[in-house]
Amino acid sequence: MRRPGTRRAWKAALGALLFASTANAAAAGAEYYRHVVFDNSQQPDAYWYSDAVAVAPSALEQAARHIPVDTAIFHSPPNALRLAWVSRAGGGWQANVHLMSFPNRYPQMSGHTLSLWLYSAEPIASDDLPEVLLSDAREGLQVATRPGSFTVAEPLGRFAGALPAHQWTRVEIPLGVLRTGSVYPFDPQWLQSVVFHQGRADGAPHVLFIDDIRVDDGAPAAPQPAPQHAPQGIEAQGYERHAIVRWRETDAEPVDHVVVYRSSDGGGSYAAIGIQRAGVRRFFDWLGAPGKTAWYRIAAADARGRESPPSAAVRVTTRPFTDEELLTMLEEEAFQYYWDGADGDSGMAHENLPGDDRLVAMGASGFGVAALVVGASRGFITRAQARERLEKIVGFLERAPRYHGAWSHYLNGATGETMPLFGMLDNGGDLVETSFMMQGLLLARQYFDAPLASERALRARITHLWETVEWDWYRERATSDFLYWHWSPEWGFEIHHPLIGFNETMIVYLLAIASPTHPVPAAMYYSGWASQSERAQNYRQGWSGSADGRLYANGTTYFGIRLDVGVGSGGPLFFTHYSFLGMDPHALHDRYTRSYFENNVNLALINRAYCIANPRHFAGYGADAWGLTASDGPRGYATPAPDARNDDGTLTLTGALASMAYAPEAAMAALKHDYRDLGAELWGIYGPRDAYNPAVHWVSPIYMGLNQAPIVVMAENYRTGLPWKLFMSNPEIAAMLKSLDAATQAAAAR
Repeated sequence: MRRPGTRRAWKAALGALLFASTANAAAAGAEYYRHVVFDNSQQPDAYWYSDAVAVAPSALEQAARHIPVDTAIFHSPPNALRLAWVSRAGGGWQANVHLMSFPNRYPQMSGHTLSLWLYSAEPIASDDLPEVLLSDAREGLQVATRPGSFTVAEPLGRFAGALPAHQWTRVEIPLGVLRTGSVYPFDPQWLQSVVFHQGRADGAPHVLFIDDIRVDDGAPAAPQPAPQHAPQGIEAQGYERHAIVRWRETDAEPVDHVVVYRSSDGGGSYAAIGIQRAGVRRFFDWLGAPGKTAWYRIAAADARGRESPPSAAVRVTTRPFTDEELLTMLEEEAFQYYWDGADGDSGMAHENLPGDDRLVAMGASGFGVAALVVGASRGFITRAQARERLEKIVGFLERAPRYHGAWSHYLNGATGETMPLFGMLDNGGDLVETSFMMQGLLLARQYFDAPLASERALRARITHLWETVEWDWYRERATSDFLYWHWSPEWGFEIHHPLIGFNETMIVYLLAIASPTHPVPAAMYYSGWASQSERAQNYRQGWSGSADGRLYANGTTYFGIRLDVGVGSGGPLFFTHYSFLGMDPHALHDRYTRSYFENNVNLALINRAYCIANPRHFAGYGADAWGLTASDGPRGYATPAPDARNDDGTLTLTGALASMAYAPEAAMAALKHDYRDLGAELWGIYGPRDAYNPAVHWVSPIYMGLNQAPIVVMAENYRTGLPWKLFMSNPEIAAMLKSLDAATQAAAAR
């Protein structure tokens, strides 16, 4: 989801239906998250997805109301939860461990036993251990909506017994013995929180380390052997301040996760530094500076943490990077989201990783197609590899259901079926997501221009997809001034959401005008996209809360920077990215601005200037820390923008990095800050993470398909302009610009 103006309105209307279409369990690739409650904390000081509360005279150690994390003592690297308490009569405490929350995580935990590992430096008597209960709400002891439920608190010592010192102990709690404590039955598959709270008030200090909380089926009746084979093909690459370790998985035996070991002394001694879930074959290790040498080896592990023998070792050394090398690193790592992280069946991009591995996203995949072209041009993959991947994607698109030529927003990557994530009305065509895909495909059609039979065939298949999108159908009626976002064979145009600019949906009108088979009149650019109607004015002001730009043209100066076109102070930065991955804004002008490139530059500069001014005084903002745009946020999907209404302290890395073509010096400063200063937390296996909020010490655990590709493509547009050149070389686009110029002259004459 990326629609602060356009999609926010209809998303709210469908909100009540959100869960109606997500009742199935995630695909096999997401099995890990159907079992894991807690494995490790992404942040080194405290676990974000937790709460810690104490009532005097009892005491509980906490870090900003979260459970602290220990990086020296753990069962699985690199950390464990640290529970330090004193239980006294008349007081109380509780520590709630929640499931890590990320978009499209639908828990449906699978198993009959809750297991966890415990460790203490001192013996703890069974009666002195905390009590434990389970809740299907994130509020722990409170009753949730839906309706919610929780179990009766049980002494942890009932299952653990006396805890010995200096020994990790695995504790199993059969879920069947837990009694419902609510007025509603407790169903373990909806587990959201594991709650530890005060037990016997012995008045003594205790410290308990907790790790690897899981829901499984318990110990098998017959002992199973530990994994016997390490993953194969291990290799590693050193960058300026980090290393990426890669491997191939073996199908010889089931594996739950991979354990990564590092040595800094020539391979003499190795320490476990992290784990990676099965199905992901990359590991990021922050070394912190150039000139560091490290050796890595890996082992396969099962759900109980038993490991295979280690793999062979590989060696890397970090070194200083030039600005050009930093940009290449940035592009290559963000590109891997669409290469290594792509759906195995369809080649399409997932909405977010981690997430529901069934879901592939049409718009994100279209952006990913453009990223594939950049990857091939940069040598990250070969031209043949890019063509083969695109052939897989095109084949999937040919098989997938189409709704008067448009594809759905989300599809099942294995089956191609429409996935109505946003409710029952969302079971048809999505013209905006389709336009993002077509922008990528048209760009790729021009890249694969060789006279080879394989490339000729690919071009013809893309052309057929392009020519069979019925853009004019989404006008609803021949007399309509607007194009509409959705159509469903069951619900028709019931969502009835018109596309009104200025926002990210400009590319829809441009492609609809350009269509050689199902075009709309170029005059619709002014009657729909840049409409002056009362409906359009109210729409713009309604989502922005500002009268500035309600007439499409703005003309206001913000921080000394004039904005020709934009609503309010411009909105989130993805407005300057999504429609312009291929469409060169230098070539686009209308009655309201002489250059959309200059307008986009100003949108980026206003965004940065707002972050420098930082009127809400959020931590972390500055000249090299800017980029307010749609992203994952501490409370879920958010649409930060440079205004008091939408600024919540969340900085989205793609905001600045994908603005490289507009404000290269400022974007490069942001890249260096994000990587060199904050890379230990903000960088990972697919480059920059989605977002962070320094004010509340939160870093997104995910990457998003709509955010990584704009980094790749817009950085390349800055460096060589290749994506712009390719897209603009389509003859249909040149014809569209001529038609738009004629429509502009006609509008000016009225």
